[in-house]
Amino acid sequence: MLKRGRFALSYLVLFLFVGYGCQSRHGNGLYALQSADPSLCREIDHRIDFQNRIETLNLIAQAYYNRCYEKVIQYGPQAQSAYRQKTFSIVRETGNLFFPDGILIDYVLESHERAFFSFLLAASYAQLGQTEAAKVELRRLDHELMTRLYNFGEDPVNILLQAVLWERLGEVPESRVDWNRLHGQANIDESVRAFAVGRMESIDRREALRSEWKIYAVDFFPKVEWQVKWADTTGGYFDVKPASRFLEACASDTGVRLSTESWFDKIAGRYHHDYHPLLNLQSWVRLPIGLVYGATTFAFGTGIAVGGCLLDGMLKGSGQFCEGSVRTGFEVIKESPGVVRKTIEPDLRHWENVPAAILATTVEEPALERCLTGIWMEGTGRVRRIF
Repeated sequence: MLKRGRFALSYLVLFLFVGYGCQSRHGNGLYALQSADPSLCREIDHRIDFQNRIETLNLIAQAYYNRCYEKVIQYGPQAQSAYRQKTFSIVRETGNLFFPDGILIDYVLESHERAFFSFLLAASYAQLGQTEAAKVELRRLDHELMTRLYNFGEDPVNILLQAVLWERLGEVPESRVDWNRLHGQANIDESVRAFAVGRMESIDRREALRSEWKIYAVDFFPKVEWQVKWADTTGGYFDVKPASRFLEACASDTGVRLSTESWFDKIAGRYHHDYHPLLNLQSWVRLPIGLVYGATTFAFGTGIAVGGCLLDGMLKGSGQFCEGSVRTGFEVIKESPGVVRKTIEPDLRHWENVPAAILATTVEEPALERCLTGIWMEGTGRVRRIF
């Protein structure tokens, strides 16, 4: 009974001050749809809920992985349109200061997520033989990467996907443009840069079209972890890291592999002053609020302990009530650091069900691709062909 009362008081404090535990914010990105079964395609119809943005994104990706291309085309454009722009509300933005970031704010797609959405749609159309529709989506991919919305910025992974898919669709000049863009990307591995140059030279020499390109997804995007730091306050006071390391870039004579670490960098840099000054400012305003919540929780726990013992003394009790109050009070006090951490928690929501790396190759068997050495193993699920 005492134990139940102690936990009830703890959760009451957390609920009153920061809405602690009021919603699940980060999943593992792995869903129950595992094989290309038509019944699973129909299951998406029952599970889709556009109010739950992250789950909707994950289900649409899973629909593509399960070759439910009609479902991607059915639900993808609606989600892409609804989630691409941020709607500002003074009431929500102000109220959001008193809760963990993102509790009151709808999730907005990052630029790389908007572009990956266009790739999934283009690839779905291509798989269904609707070539012209696929080309329209590929051109939209360009637009999503270049447009400066709330979230903005190019990334090499989507440029690689675009270059390969243009080549598969027979649009060699378009493909060459994207190989050139990939070559010009900052902070990419020199082997990838050289591979892009090689593709441009092959195209310029009018060599045989590489219509045999295959695209593989490698692993799943890692979980995102964070800690408080004070070293570089221009990016907020968050140290955001992946739970597992990304694979290094790789290029061979037959293929190229890029990790989606550039996607992670966009998530980790959300609170940088140069990217989202409003989020940066809100995080600093939220810090003293979190400290106040933590101090209030500490004081509340102290009050339980002291008040319980005073009441036990006034009633001339046996001391058991005082002992129970002290234990309960200390349990509440122990929650105060967690209350502070929960209040200042950054909004690190993201499209979870995406690859940790992308491999484009022309070999027939994955085991023959050098950039899959040590990764490819039949039945492990680490490498999945997606086009």
